[in-house]
Amino acid sequence: MVEWTGGAYAAGWDIVTASERLQALAAEFWEFRLQEFPTIAQDVGDPRYRRQLFRESIDDHDRRAAAALAFADRLARIPSGELSAQNRHSHRLLQRELGAIVEHHRYATHLRPMMFPDSPDLIIAFALQTTTIRDRNDAEDYLARLATLPGYLADRRRRLLAGAAAGYRLPRPLLPRILAAVESHLGLPDEQSVWMRPFTTLPRGDARFAGARERLARLIAAELRPAYTQWRDMLRDDYAGRCRDSIGLYDEPQGAAYYEFLVREYTTTGDTPQEIHAAGLAEVARIGSEITAVAARAGFGADIAAMRRHLETNAGFKLKTKEQLRERLEVLAKRIERRIPEFFGRIPRMTYGIESIPEAQSAQLPPAYAQPNPPNRRSAGVFWVTGLPDRCPTTMHVPLTLHEAWPGHLMHIALLQEMDELPAFRRYGMMGYTAYIEGWALYCEQLGHDLGLYDDPFAHYGQLEMEMWRAVRLVVDTGIHVLGWSREAAIGYMAEHLTLPRSTIEAEVDRYIGMPAQALAYKVGELRIRGLRAHAAGVLGERLDLRAFHDALTGAGPVTLDLLEEHMRSWIDGMSSAAA
Repeated sequence: MVEWTGGAYAAGWDIVTASERLQALAAEFWEFRLQEFPTIAQDVGDPRYRRQLFRESIDDHDRRAAAALAFADRLARIPSGELSAQNRHSHRLLQRELGAIVEHHRYATHLRPMMFPDSPDLIIAFALQTTTIRDRNDAEDYLARLATLPGYLADRRRRLLAGAAAGYRLPRPLLPRILAAVESHLGLPDEQSVWMRPFTTLPRGDARFAGARERLARLIAAELRPAYTQWRDMLRDDYAGRCRDSIGLYDEPQGAAYYEFLVREYTTTGDTPQEIHAAGLAEVARIGSEITAVAARAGFGADIAAMRRHLETNAGFKLKTKEQLRERLEVLAKRIERRIPEFFGRIPRMTYGIESIPEAQSAQLPPAYAQPNPPNRRSAGVFWVTGLPDRCPTTMHVPLTLHEAWPGHLMHIALLQEMDELPAFRRYGMMGYTAYIEGWALYCEQLGHDLGLYDDPFAHYGQLEMEMWRAVRLVVDTGIHVLGWSREAAIGYMAEHLTLPRSTIEAEVDRYIGMPAQALAYKVGELRIRGLRAHAAGVLGERLDLRAFHDALTGAGPVTLDLLEEHMRSWIDGMSSAAA
């Protein structure tokens, strides 16, 4: 096993302050992360690992766990009581991150078949689509990264088979989706492939890249297609017989304890699965009452089913082409951006665009998602929207845009990247704080009321439908992994409360099966943030400045929900004292 070779910052610790020791250890941990995860280094503009993509062998995971234990031991010797408030937060968050690495290894996460929706081919595609080629060196580095992909897929294959031997088996309903995702890549011609995509924006006749294009074509034919084909064949011909019929984590070794760990990890709270299930049932009932009121306002009395039939059968609520969908969202996004300064004082420098998800991949993905701009600022953020317009009716457009673009993910993450005062592991590691990131984006959907975007009852219904979507997740995810729900029971529950197409509901349920507990973070985070706004309104009354409140929320930096609450309550108390 290769060992972590860092440690230079440890010298002289007996003669420096606690703050300096923390800063040095945080810097060393960040260096460790760059070395272990080359894609992070590329995103932040560090050129040292630009010819690598992934380090994902079993030995890699063993090494990380051992290094995390050593880091944690050194961190424990730094007295947090001697630190400033922000540094105390960094101390606690670094302790949390190190502990998570160790716990994930203890629960053998790297041997568990967590492959939907984040299958290896999708992880590769996401990593590659942020690539920008500007000169020959960029092209050479990109070809070198692509050449490592067969090794990455071989490592994933070894991990998958080792996990199966240890009792960690893929739920059978997920295998067709994973195979379809691989087939979608293999079925595309080279020029449309994810591997070729960074070259498609370059002038076709640019002689600087002619040689690189030719070598890329040979690499695709000789190594990439065969590696993807081997991965597909292993799943289809060998691994299929090792799948399990049950879908809940409770049916895996240490499954119940592992799920409880994942709940804590994603929600960053101490809430139990049972408490979250109960909270989900309460939210479903509350939102259902609001939907009934909206149905009455829309002229359907209390007949929610009639309103839903109207939405499903009226062609005016669905666009015909992916181009129409993208263009409509582009117009909506600009309308929202015009109002942003009314509600935010801090606005990021980075821009974003809107693109259509390729149709071949759209069936395996949600209706939309955000691809944040890389911290190296070499490409803009992207609001990706489905290439299948039927999966994104017009009632979803406002909440989706608020959630994924501005002021949601793309704006929020760009702001966090600009917080130079934070240690790098926080500034660039925000995706480790799902409840804060996703809770904020879901809260942003609510801002459509402040913006006047839900005055129409059908638009308001769309917002409530999206909120209901996140509420039923609390019920369904815990139902599957704790209460033993079947896949059909989960699909039925969602269909009872949502107007989403069955295909979308099935994909969502399979996501909860394949990525346990992750979907809990959205609603749990949003409820905490809404609670903070209600508390601020109760304390400050008419003195509450939403602009300042939002700046304080985004200015907390990536944090757990308990630290966010501490930060915001301190801010509210300060504003109250200043006004007294």
